[in-house]
Amino acid sequence: MKKILFLMLASLPLLANAQTGNYDVKGKVGKLEPPAKAYLLRRVNGQNSVDSVALIDGIFEFKGSLAEPTQALLLLDHSGIGINNLGPGADVLTMYLENGSILINGTDSVKKAKITGSKLNEDNAKLAAAIKPVMDKAVILNNEYQKATEADRPKLADKFKELQAEQKSILKKYIQQNPSSFVSMDALRSFGGPSPDYNEVIPLFSSLSPAVQTSENGKNYKVVLDQLKSTSIGSVAPNFTQNDPSGKPVSLSSFKGKYVLIDFWASWCGPCRQENPNVVKVYNQYKNKNFTVLGVSLDRPNGKDAWLQAIKADGLTWNHVSDLKFWDNEVAALYGVHSIPGNFLVDPSGKIIAKDLRGDDLEQTLAKLLK
Repeated sequence: MKKILFLMLASLPLLANAQTGNYDVKGKVGKLEPPAKAYLLRRVNGQNSVDSVALIDGIFEFKGSLAEPTQALLLLDHSGIGINNLGPGADVLTMYLENGSILINGTDSVKKAKITGSKLNEDNAKLAAAIKPVMDKAVILNNEYQKATEADRPKLADKFKELQAEQKSILKKYIQQNPSSFVSMDALRSFGGPSPDYNEVIPLFSSLSPAVQTSENGKNYKVVLDQLKSTSIGSVAPNFTQNDPSGKPVSLSSFKGKYVLIDFWASWCGPCRQENPNVVKVYNQYKNKNFTVLGVSLDRPNGKDAWLQAIKADGLTWNHVSDLKFWDNEVAALYGVHSIPGNFLVDPSGKIIAKDLRGDDLEQTLAKLLK
């Protein structure tokens, strides 16, 4: 559970070194007594920080310093079993810390508690309320998907895309209406997702107030956006060279004149392996029509055998390269890849014309280009 919480923390913004204000979180949840404990988890200077306090008559309090507002996780250990022993259904509340006094009041949990005295948490509550109908529909749809036959799943997948588009529309509207709120910066991260589209995200980022853009969260995201600019749709795909399984160097530039799908994957990546049959299908369909695939593996330093076995098992008969550096793969860093599967479609002139095409989207795009 602690690992899960720290993974959640890793996605939260970082605090700067300077300490310019103070927060005071006061909470009450029922009449809980020791050994019940409350934990406050946040990120400070790139490190995980955990504070804890015992509950007396349901009351707890956390005080600390802040350079600027940031997200944090408030966790309640009802039985005092320790943070390492809590399960996936732990009582956790995502909240904002900001200068001043923040009040939290709940009858039986922090998960359902009401936060008052904090403008940012009020803003966050409004955004959560706007998104909730979409999330509720997603839960229902996910249950349907789990029970559906393989034949019915593509239609349900299309419904998921519709829900994603609906959620992005809500996030976009919120950002446009609240350019001065720190919540909008986190809403923008959600809007962009793990593989943001630079041309879609940069106008929204530019619309945020100077204070939000120059916050630590804003500056960190700007670094990501600047990196994405070089691999945005319409840009010339950065050239790279890595070795194939036999140790022979292979360069992207050697495929100029063809449509090339740069496919980021790994043998240990379940979703990648599930997507591989779709890539195999389009490769076999268009490999004689000026199209090819160049696989870039994010396998581990000791994962060469697993990489080769996956290539054989999945029938991936195109060119493959890797430096076997896991998430530190140099091509992945060059292309700003932070999640897999991921891909970039490059046209014969060397320009990126599409990215993150999967399933039917990949096939339909190639059908239009190579009909």
